[in-house]
Amino acid sequence: MNRAATIALAALAPVSWGTTYAVTTEFLPPDRPLFTGLMRALPAGLVLLAVARVLPRGVWWGKAAALGALNIGAFFPLLFLAAYRLPGGLAAVFGSVGPLFAVGLAALVLGERITVRRVLTAVAAAFGVSLVVLKAAGALDLVGVVAALAGTASMSAGTVLTKRWGRPDGVGPLAMTGWQLTAGGLLIAPLALLVEGPPPVLDGRNVAGYVYLALINTAVGYWLWFRGIGALSATQVTFLGPLSPVTAAVIGWAALGEVLTPVQLLGMVVAFGATVAGQLTPVSLRSSSGSPSRASFSQSFSSTEQNIQKFSMDLSKESVRR
Repeated sequence: MNRAATIALAALAPVSWGTTYAVTTEFLPPDRPLFTGLMRALPAGLVLLAVARVLPRGVWWGKAAALGALNIGAFFPLLFLAAYRLPGGLAAVFGSVGPLFAVGLAALVLGERITVRRVLTAVAAAFGVSLVVLKAAGALDLVGVVAALAGTASMSAGTVLTKRWGRPDGVGPLAMTGWQLTAGGLLIAPLALLVEGPPPVLDGRNVAGYVYLALINTAVGYWLWFRGIGALSATQVTFLGPLSPVTAAVIGWAALGEVLTPVQLLGMVVAFGATVAGQLTPVSLRSSSGSPSRASFSQSFSSTEQNIQKFSMDLSKESVRR
């Protein structure tokens, strides 16, 4: 599969996550964010484990638990806590700084070089998302701000460590996704029971919403996300994140009757442009500029050397005949 197709498939993950708000408000019982996080993670993880039929071995029990905590178990509760305590989409704005966290963490953990272009692209992504989702300001809640930043840092660290540790031999992204979702769901379960009490009574509409969130939004979405991490750089994958709030805004306009302002449309263009720019690597930029690569220079030098040798042999043969 070529690189463009890999990026497109990975981008489907944040696009699917952008449907979460509409599904939550239209299909799910209100005021149960931890139970919703649990129902997203644990059933999806168990389904993927049943399909993959591969369990961690040795040190991977600990690694799977750590990744599951960062990407799911800590991220989901912090995400919902921030959304409940911050006004007007501000939680999404704090979440959009994920590429900045990823750029710094990738430099520390993976040795990726921090460039001005990457930093400016990350800032542009956050600015575009703020134009899309930020509405009338209210009083900032310190707990909500800390939760939003901690959740973003947790997901960014999980993405970078997923890239750093890779996968065990013979284990595909499906099994890795199942390990992390199951571990994260098991971490959320006691917290949901302690904070929210017993599960609510569900009707058919609620069940349909949870089935969609578990299977499509989470199982398929995170499988595409972790598959993308395996094929792309950690920062490239993180730069796809702004597609989630942009998708949420489009669905709100198309399905929920919400109005998109010119400022929001401008924000979508900026956020999408930053997402595309985040996929450009220094190699692709050099190639597009038309500058010769080291490989082509080496091939030209080798070809010239061969021609010189051939010319020398021809002169030697001519001298013998004379």
